Amino acid sequence: MSVLFDLDMPKWALFFLPIIKELKKQNVNVIITSRGGEDYSELNKVLDLYKLDYISIGKYGGASLEGKLKASIDRQIKLIEIVKKYNVKVVVSGSVVDINRVAFGLGVKVINFYDMPLKGYNNNLQLALPQIKLSIPLSTKVFKPFVVPTDIYLNLGLVKDQVIEYHFLDPLIWLKDFTPDINYIKKEIPEIDFNKKIIVIREEEFKASYVQNQYPYFYKVIDSLQNLDINLIIIPRYEAAHLKEKFKKAIVLEKKIILQHLLAFSDLFIGGGGTINIEATYFGVPVISTRSFISHYDKFLIDNALMWHSNDKDEILHLTKKLLSKKTTQKAKEVYSKMEVDIDMFVNEIIK
Repeated sequence: MSVLFDLDMPKWALFFLPIIKELKKQNVNVIITSRGGEDYSELNKVLDLYKLDYISIGKYGGASLEGKLKASIDRQIKLIEIVKKYNVKVVVSGSVVDINRVAFGLGVKVINFYDMPLKGYNNNLQLALPQIKLSIPLSTKVFKPFVVPTDIYLNLGLVKDQVIEYHFLDPLIWLKDFTPDINYIKKEIPEIDFNKKIIVIREEEFKASYVQNQYPYFYKVIDSLQNLDINLIIIPRYEAAHLKEKFKKAIVLEKKIILQHLLAFSDLFIGGGGTINIEATYFGVPVISTRSFISHYDKFLIDNALMWHSNDKDEILHLTKKLLSKKTTQKAKEVYSKMEVDIDMFVNEIIK
């Protein structure tokens, strides 16, 4: 039996890795494809970092809608040949439009995962992400975390038997067995002064189809923070060069490292992303989310006092001073200890 995992973001490499390992133990032929062209190298760098074999197909398409569309059409044509070549029976993805369209068109079983179907948490389908509209309705099965209501998927055309709930936030699948190593960070980022506080910052994925604008206040926050007597570390979302030029007092990461080690020893995380924000909360690091909307899992973390949200420069700076010395380690243990990862459940649902 051949199962194809199609990846479009680094997160899915981490999420699917334990599932892939278990499938291989059961002699399932696993093929991994990535959307990691020259215009978006982050995914392939992560796959290389974790020594995963993969086939890189197509490219991201850039920030424009036309560019994304043309890249998607070209990639679908190439994926058709891969599915046929390996006689794929099941495709698994984080709701990647390309492979969903190809698999559905070829009559191949489609299994989707996605923890953020809407740009918000009020279950308004008008806020559904573009890729969700183009993928979820084609699903044979959908897996979703407990924080996302089932009704969203039912309103997208599925029935209850197709929607399978799991009882954890996505990063727990790779963090539950992770052991932070401070020596790894000392080696990879020797510029860090561990006698000072560490603030880590990540941009929003502003080229993504679900993000409307790149907000200037975010960079004004960085400009203010770099004058503090701290370690200010910026994780670029895309290119690093302009960040190094603009923020000369900050440490701008240019090479791919295992970021979880850094997060574990940070004092505060400020980010416009999703997955990495959750990861930081797992380690008891206070998180200020600067994303342009609040997702279902953001709302869960905010309600549990592990995350704060703001799109205002002055408020973010105020929260920074307030939270910089207030680790949330105990609260994080309480919240995450109630979650359970069941790899066998995923594997059984994929192959049955």
